[in-house]
Amino acid sequence: MSADITNEACAWAPASVGNIGVGFDLLGHSLDGAGDRARVRRIDEPVVRIDGIDGCVTDLPREAAANTAGQALIALREALGLPFGFALHLHKGIALGSGMGGSASSCVAALVAANALLDEPLSREALYPFALDGEAVASGGRHGDNLGGMLLGGLVLTTEKHLIRLDVPDAWHCALVHPHVVLETRRAREALAGAYAIGEFVAQSAHLALVLTGCQRGDAELVRDGLRDVLVEPRRAPLIPGFDAVKRAALDHGALGASISGAGPSVFGWFERRAEAEAAADAMARAFAAHGLDSDRFVAPINGPAARLEPCAS
Repeated sequence: MSADITNEACAWAPASVGNIGVGFDLLGHSLDGAGDRARVRRIDEPVVRIDGIDGCVTDLPREAAANTAGQALIALREALGLPFGFALHLHKGIALGSGMGGSASSCVAALVAANALLDEPLSREALYPFALDGEAVASGGRHGDNLGGMLLGGLVLTTEKHLIRLDVPDAWHCALVHPHVVLETRRAREALAGAYAIGEFVAQSAHLALVLTGCQRGDAELVRDGLRDVLVEPRRAPLIPGFDAVKRAALDHGALGASISGAGPSVFGWFERRAEAEAAADAMARAFAAHGLDSDRFVAPINGPAARLEPCAS
């Protein structure tokens, strides 16, 4: 190890809003206000080891290959042929099954910390394939909608090979309300089985094109016309108690659009101004409460933060 390389690094990765309704498995943005932390140590033994997990979730696999963050580090080690290994401690700040990218956040935080321990650190884009490997442990597929915003910050379009950060006006905000109920990603994906009409795909493609163009131009009306999910939302909405009322609360407070965050059960809305988002978040929470659910509220810019290194607490 070179003299200027430390043997320990810590990183934080934010929550995220996946899919953005119309961009299933393709589109997502980071969300400030919640996140996971990873402490990674460089060890002589050529393995990945999970030394501990604490925070709001503790019953995660301790076997590295069965853990999203552990598998991401295994993929990094193997791809680079590293002669050393990593010992990982996770602090969970995002509940699993929340639709806020909890598994992805652990994965990205671990990679960003481990990357700082390499003799020649990689770019965020170069970390992406390893993050996909980790995310596949939780979801069963290599999709980057939650990962992109965490790695680069803000709104990101993701494919198997590309991360494309999209410009969004700084004033635009997201309101996300997380009801205290768990909806597992795999169950939410099972709801999508079955046939779809070609007209639904055409409509969804048009909506995605309007949202992407509206973001690039800063044209709120294009986004308002496009932010309507006709493919996924109708099949997943019945899994979320009170969804229709919560979405209506967002729209009644001026949302450009509102839908399910990731696989749910969290619901998000996009707004042109922070004040609208804050008022909507309160109304959305009241709608969940009317259906017997407590919830957490988050209001943050769509241009959210990327994962970052942090000092390791003693």
